[in-house]
Formats: sequence, C-alpha cells, structure tokens
Amino acid sequence: MTTDRTSVAVPERPRETRARRWPGRIGWTLFVLFLVVILGAVLFFRFSVRRAFPDVEGTVTVPGLGADVEVIRDSMGIPHIYADTVEDLYLAQGYVHAQDRFFQMDFWRHISYGRLSEMFGSAQVDTDTFLRTMDWGGLAERQYEAETDEIRTILDAYAAGVNAYLDTRSPAELGFEYTVIDVLARDYEPEPWTPPQSLAWGKAMAWELGGNLDKEIERAILASEVGADRVAQLFPPYPYDRHPVIVPSVGGGVEASLVAPEGMPDGVEPALRAAHEAVSAVDRLLAVGRDGAVGSNSWVIAGAHTPSGAPLLMNDPHLGSQMPSIWYQVGLHCRSVSPECPFDVAGFSFAGVPGVVIGHNAEIAWGFTNVGPDVQDLYIEKVNPDDDLQYEVDGEWIDMDTRTETIEVAGGDPVEVTVRSTIHGPIISDAYGLLDEFDTDGELPEPYALALRWTGLDDGPSIAGPIAAFNTATDWEEFRAAADSFTVPAQNLVYADRAGNIGYQMPGAIPIRTAGDGTYPVPGWTGEYEWEGFVPFEDLPSSYNPPSGWIVTANNAVVDSSWNGLITEDWSYGFRARRIVDLVTSRLGSGMADQALIQLDGKDLNAEELLPIALSVLQPTPDTVAADAAGAMAAWDLQNDVDSAGAAVWNALWRHLLARTFHDEVPEDFWPEGGDRWFEAMRGLVSVPDDPWWDDTTTEQREGRDEIMRLAFAEAVDELRAELGDEVASWRWGDLHTITFRNQSLGDSGVGLIEDRFNRGPYPVAGSKSVPNAVGWDADVGYEVDWVPSMRMLVDLSDLSASRTIHTTGQSGHTDHPHYDDMIPLWIAGETVPMLWEREDIEADAEATLVLTP
Repeated sequence: MTTDRTSVAVPERPRETRARRWPGRIGWTLFVLFLVVILGAVLFFRFSVRRAFPDVEGTVTVPGLGADVEVIRDSMGIPHIYADTVEDLYLAQGYVHAQDRFFQMDFWRHISYGRLSEMFGSAQVDTDTFLRTMDWGGLAERQYEAETDEIRTILDAYAAGVNAYLDTRSPAELGFEYTVIDVLARDYEPEPWTPPQSLAWGKAMAWELGGNLDKEIERAILASEVGADRVAQLFPPYPYDRHPVIVPSVGGGVEASLVAPEGMPDGVEPALRAAHEAVSAVDRLLAVGRDGAVGSNSWVIAGAHTPSGAPLLMNDPHLGSQMPSIWYQVGLHCRSVSPECPFDVAGFSFAGVPGVVIGHNAEIAWGFTNVGPDVQDLYIEKVNPDDDLQYEVDGEWIDMDTRTETIEVAGGDPVEVTVRSTIHGPIISDAYGLLDEFDTDGELPEPYALALRWTGLDDGPSIAGPIAAFNTATDWEEFRAAADSFTVPAQNLVYADRAGNIGYQMPGAIPIRTAGDGTYPVPGWTGEYEWEGFVPFEDLPSSYNPPSGWIVTANNAVVDSSWNGLITEDWSYGFRARRIVDLVTSRLGSGMADQALIQLDGKDLNAEELLPIALSVLQPTPDTVAADAAGAMAAWDLQNDVDSAGAAVWNALWRHLLARTFHDEVPEDFWPEGGDRWFEAMRGLVSVPDDPWWDDTTTEQREGRDEIMRLAFAEAVDELRAELGDEVASWRWGDLHTITFRNQSLGDSGVGLIEDRFNRGPYPVAGSKSVPNAVGWDADVGYEVDWVPSMRMLVDLSDLSASRTIHTTGQSGHTDHPHYDDMIPLWIAGETVPMLWEREDIEADAEATLVLTP
C-alpha cells in the first residue's frame, strides 16, 4: 500500500546560540541511533526469517534413499512426491514436512509428551503435569512397539526423512521461532525425530475430538449451583422430531443401562474445579472450542443425482483457528503402483504424521467428521484420609499405581511430580491445585479425587495403520476393514468410489457400561459403573448405497432410538445437519459448483425460530438508531453475510440475550458460548415466558422473557452504536466478526513485534456458529472467530482432476514466505484451487522441482 504525501512549507526559525543547539543535537543523535537500531532489528529479522526458507529447487543428497525421489511443488506450494518404494516415499514426506513445518512438528510433540516447559519455561509446568498424567508419549511408545512390520517401516522411514533435513540445518535455519525462543531458553536445541512421536500427536487429536469430559464436569458443578432439574434445561435431549440422524433405523447394538447416579457426594466440588482448570488449559492449548462447538460437515451424493453419473464427496472439518494451518496438503505417488508400492494418494496430512488423513486415491475418496461419542468417564475416587496413595474399592483401601515424572524447565530447576492412577485411570484433579489448596471455609472436605477412564488412554491401535489402509483401499470392503482398527478418535467416515458406490461407517471403541449414561461423574468405589467391553465393530452404524442416494454428517445424532445402545447423550444438536440436508435434497442433480455453495451457506436456523418472537416483544421507540436496528433485523434474510446489518444486529442481540438470561446464575466458567446446545435450550425457554431462568436474580422485581429480550436488544444496540456508529445502514457483520490467524505458540506472546511477525489479520469474515459455514465465535468473549472450516474439499469421482480444495493459511510454516499466508484471501472469499492429480497437470502448474538423491 502506498501513501500520498503533501509538501508542507516549514518557516525559517531564528539562529540559535551554540548552547541552545546542543540539546537539539543530542536529541537528533538519539533519534538517529534509534532509527539505526530499528533498521538493524528489521534487517536482522528479515535475515533470520529468510534463512529458514527451504531449498525447493535442484538436487540434494539425502542419506537413506534407495533411488531418486522427485518433489514437484505446484503454484500453491503443495508438494507432489514421486518415488519407487514405500520407504523412499515416506522418507521424502518426512523430509518435506520438516522443510515447511518443523517448528509446528516440534511444538506439537512437546504438547504430546508434556514437555512445553523445556521450550517456554515455568509457566507451562502445570500444563505439562497434566499432560504427563495422561502419558500420551508413553502410550505412543508402546503403540510403536506393537505395530506391524509394515507400519514400523513407514514410521521409521518418515522419521529418517525428518532427521535427514534436521542434520543439514541449525535451529535458526529450521524456523524463525527458534531465534525467538533462543531468548527464553538459550540452550534449547531440537532433538531428532523418533517414530513414536508421529503417533503421539494422534493422542492430542483424539483429545480434541474425544468426548464429553468437559460436559460431565460442567453438569456436576452446575447441579451443585442450580439443581439437576434446571441443569437438564441447559442440556436438552437431541431433537429427533425436527433434526436428522445419519443412519436411521439401523437396529443392532448392545443394550445399555441408563441409570444416572443420585447427585454428587459432599466435598467433591474442589476436585471437579481442579479438573476443570486442567482440561480447560489443554483445550486452550489445542484451540478446542468450548461446549463441543467445534464440528465438521461432510456429505456424499450418489451418481444417480449428479450430472456426471459419478459420486461427489464434500468435507470441511471445523477446528481451532491457528497459524500455520493444522493441515498440510500433499500428494504421495508410487511411480509404478504395485503390491510392493501401493500408494497413489492425494489430500491432507498432519505435519509429523506420515500418510494422507483425508483425501482420495485412484479409486476411492473419503472424509471425516467427528462422532463425539461418550468415551470419557470421570470416576470420583474416595482417598484414604491417612494415606493419599490409597483409595477405596469395595470397602477396602488399595494402593494406587504411582510413577515419578521429571519436568525440565527452561531457565529453571527441574520439577518432579508424582502421578497417581487407579483402576479407572490417572488422577486428573492434581495438576492444577491439590484439594487442600481450595477454600473450604476452614474445613477440609472428604478427600476425593477424579480419575479419568478414556479409550484414548488404552493400549489400542494407533492411527498409523488405519491411515495407511485408507490410503491404499480400492473398494468398500477394504475401506471398512481399515475402519475396523480406527478406534480413537471415533469419526463419521463418508466414502465414495469410482465404481459409483457411496457409504458411511462409524468406527471407534464405544464402551458398554454396566450402569449410568456417562453424563455425570460416578462413584468409583462401589463397582456399579464399570465398563464391560466395547460395542463390536459389526454392530456399529453403517450404510452402503442407501436408497436416498445421499448421506450427510454434521456431528448430529448418528442413530435414533431404534439403536439399542449408547453412543452419547451429547450430540451436536443438528442445526447444521438440518440445513445441509435441506440444501442437498433441494439440489439433487446439480454439480460441484452448487455443492461448494452449500459449504458457504450461513442461514441461521436459530434466528429463524427466535427472531419473530424477539421482534414481537420490541416496543416502538423514538430512538431512530434502535428503530433502524429493529428494521434491519426484520428485513434480514437470515444469512450471516459479511456485509449484513441484520446479521450484526441479530448476533449482538443473541449474545446479550444469553448474558441477560444466564450470567446471574451460571458460574462464569460456564457462561454460554452460544452454540447449538444453547439454540435448543433457548428454544425450550421461549415457550415458557415466566420460566425462572428469565428472572434476573440481581434485581428486586421478577423479570420474564419479554423484559429480558427488550433489555438485551437495548444493550445490543448500545454496543453496536459504540462500535460501528449511528448509521445502521453502514453496519456490517464482518466489522464485528473478524479472524486473526495466530501462531499457536508465539501468537499471544504479548510482544507486538513478535505477534505482528507471526500472526495475520484481523480479516472480516462471513459465517457464524452452527451454520454450514461454521466460522465460530464465543458469545461470552465477543465476536472474534475462534474456530473455522479448517479446509474445504470437493472430490469429483468422475474426474479426480476436477476436484477442488483449500485450507486456511498456506503450506509454509515460515513467516514471510510467499506460501505462509497466500491461501487466506481465497479461504475468506470461499474460493478453492484445483486438487491436482494427474502428473501432466502437476508439471504444468509446477513452481519448483527438487530431486532427492541417495
């Protein structure tokens, strides 16, 4: 951007005496020195940043290769790798991941292993303690040892490729972040990559997509504050009568006993709050949305309903906003596809993990959305008051399992922590404050602790095997066989193939409980609430070529009440699914361009229901701004477009309505974030205008629905007037609803120079919570975006070269690199780029070719 400058005549001033000129000279000298320092800093930053850019052209020797490997990068910086053997292919993927994203990989492995304090100092000790308690790293080490020879070969080759690149670079040449960290921990140097570290990140992703632990804690704490009956209003059942299920009337399953425990024992709340602190800290670290807000969309349409006669498959997973993108797009191609080298696949990977997680090969395509099953249970353990390493089981005190973990701290002394575990799992209420540190009015409670039972902590299969099997599957049976071992995290898998078939499979380890429905913490000492196995894979919901000719998943209920078992009581409430089903069924016969528009749809079904009620209770006002705001809402088409005044007014009203209704009684940690659970809860409340939730307990009078709605509207108008001015016609949703892509580790450093270097934004964006274009925000915090469609993929099975994709930021993890942020404007505009497949198309679009040679 250039700035026009105007010349200004400066009047001459009288000659000063020598004595008077000295202060001026000193001032100018300091100013010049300041400019020199700033210029030096700029040049230093520029040099430090650019020295981390990888070489992507020419030939480079890489130890361990058996033959030459070609890495062709297209115009978006996406690498397409061609090799002769599996070992060479995955060694090259590890090398390329390290070239573009090694700091991201290093940061992620420090999360997975609970070693953040080594990089960032003592502020991360509590988080590391909690992460060590769960021992994701130890689980990954055991999974690696249990892998097949074929999968260990892939993991070993990948790690060798990462390390081959590390061996050629100093830390500052791996990423500018290391230059910054050098100030915090001068002796920090990245360690070599190990094969189990590729598996450990799967545990972090399983946590992000794992279950309802946060809701168990929230229900329990809220029950002590407002009572279980009122908590049920805030966690309404799934609206099966109005919103779709993915696989209706599947039958099968395993009968479950849905008997919830009767209340919490006195004195357990401190342990609940300690666990809540620990869970929230890890959720923030992983950019997990509150209240299960993060979700995804996918749908698949059979060829009978497409112009080409072949299926279309669409997927846009919703994950926390971050910089660089969580996804890394790649093509992995054996030059000659054979049983010895079967990979010919393109799509989206995680840096640090070999293979393609979501994408297509020459025969099939697949996508993921999160099931959100209840695979996490909290057990309240009764601890021996005379020995905190014992707990009660069936009336007897037994010893806990313990281990000592040493946390290395940058700039400080090591910290030793003792991890306690019971038969139900690790104690998670220790990391963020021991029980006796809580204020209990002078009396210590009965000693309780919370143990976590979670399928993600079991010694089950890793994600590496299923990913490799998805990558090479050629038909539905092979795809389902791969899904059989995809136990954690459970995902909705949609499928299509070039033979014209479509399908859906829910995999995952789904526990069978002897009692309880997983919605509240349960007593661990009685033996009543144990797990007695898992639902067999063959009984999990599945659908192949359904008569409808389409399948939609959007984190909604997988099955209805005819399924004789329990997956969860905490589905996403189906508002996105309802809208997508309506759009898909109304556009049967259309092509990819129309399907892409569904991904960008922002119609608000919550407003469709509540807005007429709100408008009906608003009163005439002489305030022209308020009157114009009401008029903007009344004229609104319910689409959350970036330039919509109606969307701005409605979302501000929704935010203030939630605050007015719930902030007086709900503890601050659990104030409404505004997602589809609150859509459904509010739908129930508006039909009862005198429900106690409407009353503001901080006032003497008793308010009802209409008074609260009017107050919320007035507060919304005041906020928008202050933020956007008095001209309602100029109000834009995008002026409130903005996204800043923040570096996951340094983006909130508090140092403006660092944040400006790594972060990008803010940008105005369309979309909202629980609409197909799910660009989410937290009503408790404001309108800034915190989670997004992390990528968009549209696969055309009639012509794979016609497929399209985009992810959020860019391929490169190196700030200032041309591919660091070049996808951002495309993503914001809802545009996509070709998902290149044929080699001739890749070569025609090539930006650079690197040959890796033995």
